[in-house]
Amino acid sequence: MTNDKAPAHINPAQWAQALGFARQAGARVFRDGGSARDAVIAFGVTEHVAPGDWDRAVNLIAEVMCSAPVARAA
Repeated sequence: MTNDKAPAHINPAQWAQALGFARQAGARVFRDGGSARDAVIAFGVTEHVAPGDWDRAVNLIAEVMCSAPVARAA
């Protein structure tokens, strides 16, 4: 089961919502035959995740959703 406790630097309400969205996104990838690694790659995470480690994948996806947007140069 995923860690439902928010990291110290993230608002707990935002974390709870991000976990829900991350679980939903992971379920869609799984339904389409993808692995946990495929799910995190879809969100731009380059950190290694084992194919069946869905807990880790959900947490990484939620962290991406809670991160501050990165400014891009024109």
